[in-house]
Amino acid sequence: MMALLIQSRLITDPNLLLMQEGTLMRKVRSKTWKKIRHFRLQNDGMTVWQSQQAGGYAKPIFSISDVETVRMGYDSELLRSVAEELPLELGFTVVFHGRRPNLDLVANSAEEAQIWIQGLQLLVDLVTSMDQQERLDQWLSDWFQRGDKNQDGRMTFEEVQRLLHLMNVEMDRDYALSLFKAADVSQSETLEGEEFVQFYKALTKRNEVQELFENFSSDGQKLTLLEFVDFLREEQKELDRAPDLALKFINRYEPSDSGKRRHVLSMDGFLSYLCSKDGNIFNPACLPIYQDMTQPMNHYFINSSHNTYLLGDQLCGQSSVEGYIRALKRGCRCVEVDIWDGPSGEPIVYHGHTLTSRILFKDVVATVAQYAFQTSDYPVILSLENHCSWEQQQTMAQHLTEILGELLLNSALDDVPLSQLPSPEKLRGKILVKGKKLSSHEEDNEEEEEDSHSEVERRQGTELEPDPYSEAEPQPVPVPELQLQIKDKEDKKAKAILCPALSALVIYLKSVSFKSFAHSKQHYYYGISSFSETKAKHLIKEAGNDFVHHNTWQLSRIYPSGLRTDSSNYNPQEFWNAGCQMVALNMQTAGLGMDICDGLFRQNGGCGYVLKPDFLRDTQSSFHPEKPISLSKAKILLVQVISGQQLPKVGNTKEKSIVDPLVKVELFGIREDTTRQETNYVENNGFNPYWGETFCFHVRVPELAVLRFVVKDYDWRSRNDFIGQFTLPLSCMQQGETVLGTLVNTATQAAFLLTVFPPHPRLPPHTPAL
Repeated sequence: MMALLIQSRLITDPNLLLMQEGTLMRKVRSKTWKKIRHFRLQNDGMTVWQSQQAGGYAKPIFSISDVETVRMGYDSELLRSVAEELPLELGFTVVFHGRRPNLDLVANSAEEAQIWIQGLQLLVDLVTSMDQQERLDQWLSDWFQRGDKNQDGRMTFEEVQRLLHLMNVEMDRDYALSLFKAADVSQSETLEGEEFVQFYKALTKRNEVQELFENFSSDGQKLTLLEFVDFLREEQKELDRAPDLALKFINRYEPSDSGKRRHVLSMDGFLSYLCSKDGNIFNPACLPIYQDMTQPMNHYFINSSHNTYLLGDQLCGQSSVEGYIRALKRGCRCVEVDIWDGPSGEPIVYHGHTLTSRILFKDVVATVAQYAFQTSDYPVILSLENHCSWEQQQTMAQHLTEILGELLLNSALDDVPLSQLPSPEKLRGKILVKGKKLSSHEEDNEEEEEDSHSEVERRQGTELEPDPYSEAEPQPVPVPELQLQIKDKEDKKAKAILCPALSALVIYLKSVSFKSFAHSKQHYYYGISSFSETKAKHLIKEAGNDFVHHNTWQLSRIYPSGLRTDSSNYNPQEFWNAGCQMVALNMQTAGLGMDICDGLFRQNGGCGYVLKPDFLRDTQSSFHPEKPISLSKAKILLVQVISGQQLPKVGNTKEKSIVDPLVKVELFGIREDTTRQETNYVENNGFNPYWGETFCFHVRVPELAVLRFVVKDYDWRSRNDFIGQFTLPLSCMQQGETVLGTLVNTATQAAFLLTVFPPHPRLPPHTPAL
């Protein structure tokens, strides 16, 4: 067991032994906030606690399971900024999953720093390599440690009652005591080790799963090979594949060797299967790259980010290379860079005319070079919003060329027709520059520029005509300080020109102004036009089919309205419906928009490219997203929400309460398909709530539909609180009935059991009861 492996490492690995003794280190939050704290790895090997001094009151600061990786001090933007005071070899950064801010620490010596770097990375690697059973073992160990308040290795009934509250369980005291006594086989009035495991199994027994198991098991104890084949055929709709899958799944999920030898599946093995990727609602066949990647780039939806450098709002937020790291590691393939003249001849990146902080352009380029292909090796697009003078544009071109080196696409591909964009497959491992480009026949005259607020200085040629549909957002209502900044900028109005060295780096992704669909067709072989969300919505409504045609041969980038100063997001689905490829979102902001984006791009290996439906790639398509003609048979989808397990509590404000969960099932697609339904709430049960409710959805264009499950904590006094969600394309839904969905955006992993009937042209004659 992996839990035992971690425990053995804790008593043998010298780094982990020293970490358990604890270390005084500086915790760095900013250039001015640097405080000494005592950090200690707990005896469980899974949590690190913090106190103001050794022996002082301590509290948990992070769990190893929350850590993505550990970086050296040299790789920390923050630690580099204080390097004169705190040497980089003493520092390191703990990087967490999701949107949690990094933890920057500085030890007293390079040796101490290495102890923590190597020790933490060892534990992270051990946790990452755990299989499903090992994760469950570790999860149980974590709960035992939390419930064992006095850390004596055993739990009294009082500690168990406290633990039940922590686990989101409200249970009758007498019933809880009966479970406790049944598990206490040693009659010591405490639970230890295996006794706690048996208590947990009794606590988490799921009658609805047991009933399903017994429907196919002749003796109620196991599923024979033939019985499991029947289950896979009847419930999971595997049909001809069922015999082969049954053998494979028994070997994969049956915990006992004797069961594997006899080709039988126990209840524990059945649960392991249901909780696995093979039993997940997301079809495992859609997880690797399974789509044709050889079509022109404009035939794909492309995972895209807006103002990627920002970690917060659009007015005063922090600019950081961390924004690029996070976006690229989550599969984003188009990142945005706003570049302005900086001091000492070095271009800087920030949101112009605002109080956002500033970072060096060369640091952004170096970060992109380092992280571009860690998650996906399909092409990355650098969307440049260039506001620099001629001289600093030359510096930009130099940085792009020297830092990116062979990663930068600097010439057209020989084997791709000039009238067509290359495919993602042809561009693997390449970084493309998107930006303005001088006309090939006249180096002093460029296309109309994308950004009507550009301050690119020019020394010759004619002034660029502003693009009325530019990527520059509407100016926010300025505060006094911003008014001064804007006035200074207006006082320095200058004519603009594009540096040829920078222009030459734009190969395929030339930014072109949009005047009309007819104008674009007449003047451009290919290019990319940018539209504000407001303009794009107007075009979809008034000329939706023309927009679809436009996107069959040219690229479109959609960006959020400048009124979204809080970095909120729109729903990208509306623009995907028209075939728009690069629908840019504020990736630092969690919520509906990012959930749908993550759901769509979860498929195809998470590579950041998803092939559009054929009717969005056909130049003769009759599809109109607002007035869709049925291009395929409409489907009817039935979803039965059965039960949930291990739902987390909601925030710190409700730490003492038990959640009252309900499930919303939401469908997004064309306007006529977009709808939602929800279950009733289950009172005071976040541990194993049961709903058993069935919903019916009529889906007219299933190729564009996205399904979202949201679990919320019911509150009659105020807005329901978010617990977690899971989103996936309807086309990637597992073609079975009894499947499991795993919530994301939660503090701990949670699961809910569903019966999902495959999309069908008609209603099935009956709904099997579970």
